[in-house]
Amino acid sequence: MSDPDQTNGGQTEREVEALLFAAAGPLGLDDFAERLPQGADVEGALVALQARYAGRGVELACVAGRWRFQTAQDLAWLMTLEREEPRRLSRAAQETLAIIAYHQPVTRADIEAVRGVQASRGTLDVLLELGLVRMRGRRRTPGRPVTYGTTDAFLEQYGLANLVDLPGAAEMKAAGLLTLDMGPDFAVPDPAAGHPDEDPLDAADAAQFHTDYLAADGSDA
Repeated sequence: MSDPDQTNGGQTEREVEALLFAAAGPLGLDDFAERLPQGADVEGALVALQARYAGRGVELACVAGRWRFQTAQDLAWLMTLEREEPRRLSRAAQETLAIIAYHQPVTRADIEAVRGVQASRGTLDVLLELGLVRMRGRRRTPGRPVTYGTTDAFLEQYGLANLVDLPGAAEMKAAGLLTLDMGPDFAVPDPAAGHPDEDPLDAADAAQFHTDYLAADGSDA
């Protein structure tokens, strides 16, 4: 014949276990008392459950006087979800990237002329760091300004096979990005066109310029 005390203790243990699994948060002794029959040995059941679950994937823990089941600390890494969050570009960075994509190779002066505002170093920093833009060469004009162009990462980011696949005037009008009353002489720049007035940027020059340029602080304009 089974021991009544052992049977009652086992039943209370099962009831406490069920409440803990169903609870939305940790439970205190008062919470168990409201649900279980009067005189139930809740504390004994909790101690027994804690011993039974010790060393398992799920353990019974007491936190701030309240009880809950939780993942064993050495297995917490299994519950970690890693995902890549795409970095959102500021409006200034998006405008700058669009200008570079369609007008490349462009200099900072070219970008400022199209946007109508001074080009922030911080804006170009972001595009360079993300690998969407690269320094292409130097313009054959006074001062030998550095020119910028897009990268293969830019094409991958926007699902383009090549620069020729960039939206044209008709597509941009259909998307509401251009007004329908544009002048007949309006044409979208061809980024694939040749630019003989540009010299390649040698490796040493590019590395030094990139280091100096990114060392300076700037804010988006």
